[in-house]
Amino acid sequence: MHGQRRRQPRRWIVGSIAGLLVLAAGCSTGSPNALSSAASVTAAPVTTSPASGTATATSAAPAISSAVSTTSPPPVPPVAVVTGQPALNSGSLAPADPITISVAQGTIDTLTMTNPDGAAVNGTLSADHTSWTLGEPLAFGATYTVAGTATGTDHRQVPISGTYSTVSPDVQVKNTVYPTDGMTVGVAAPIMVRFGVEPADKAAIAKHVTITTDPVVEGAWGWIQHDDGLWALDYRTKDYWPSGTKVHVEADLYGVKIADGAYGRANVTSDFTIGRNQVVKADVNSHELVVTQDGAVTATYPASYGRGDDTGDPNLITRSGVHVVTDFYETKYMSNPQYGYSNIPERWAVRISDNGEFIHANPASSGAQGNTNVTHGCVNLSLEDAQAYYNSAIWGDPVEVTGTSVQLGPDDGDIYDWGMSWDQWQAIGTD
Repeated sequence: MHGQRRRQPRRWIVGSIAGLLVLAAGCSTGSPNALSSAASVTAAPVTTSPASGTATATSAAPAISSAVSTTSPPPVPPVAVVTGQPALNSGSLAPADPITISVAQGTIDTLTMTNPDGAAVNGTLSADHTSWTLGEPLAFGATYTVAGTATGTDHRQVPISGTYSTVSPDVQVKNTVYPTDGMTVGVAAPIMVRFGVEPADKAAIAKHVTITTDPVVEGAWGWIQHDDGLWALDYRTKDYWPSGTKVHVEADLYGVKIADGAYGRANVTSDFTIGRNQVVKADVNSHELVVTQDGAVTATYPASYGRGDDTGDPNLITRSGVHVVTDFYETKYMSNPQYGYSNIPERWAVRISDNGEFIHANPASSGAQGNTNVTHGCVNLSLEDAQAYYNSAIWGDPVEVTGTSVQLGPDDGDIYDWGMSWDQWQAIGTD
């Protein structure tokens, strides 16, 4: 009919409302109630009522599934790091081994090391509090406990704890120093620091041995294997000791590892004095024994030396070189089966080397003394002269033998330190 408004179909309204609902369900406004883009949303179904023609939605709520994790992150550890050198909880340490405990990225608050009785061991904390150093040797066969705390640069505290254990006491070996305390010795006296076993690292062990003298005297240490098979660190001066020199020797060997399974039993020291300067001049071709003190002759004795240079037998030659007086016997029983004698008592015998050379009395050679060399290598004097020389001699006196074809050397006895030139002696060294 003309002029009458056409009525729009209701299904357009219903469809439009449904579309708006879908758009509203899918949009995000950024408000606190907005859904995450990771959420899954299902719109409620829309239906049309036959009676009213209006659109209605079911009352079912949207289903939302969240992908957000609720697991907590791992805690961050403290930054301070405690280390030991050797490592904490180490065992079988030498009692003299150094121990240092350090902290990286932090400082030490407190630290103590205690012995098995609970007594604190001496130690030093560094000025910046980043390390602690053991200040005394430990005991054999003991376990020590370390306890304390450190604070890191993150201001968090960490504990310091652990133990150190030392080797058993049954691995200790004896070491000695000669000359010993209080001795007065001759001007050629060597110093011998003897070891119970051969040191595995001779250069390292030598660093534990020191000498001081008054006045200062030039000398050098050298490793020597002596007649008893033991090794020693010997000290020899470049020239003879000055008379009256005071000598102090320290061998700080307690708890020091000398070789596998062998550790120093104790520190050893010696304080002794160099006596008057007495040097014996023994020129075999002069057939005399000349005693000097401070360069002046104090006695001249007729003598007979070894006959080997005359007979061609090198075993009977008195060795040339600087011998050192070491032993004294009022009566010495001498034997040499190779030459047909055994246990012959000889009086006033002064040993000058370990190869059998002595200065001693021998009445049987009295007719040759002063004119002919007839001995098996010893220096023969009369009874009276031998006793006089015996009473004048002390350990460490030099006896300078000259004029023979064989030089004193390593095969000739315990002390051959002076049988080498100064350059040769220095070449032995402490390595």
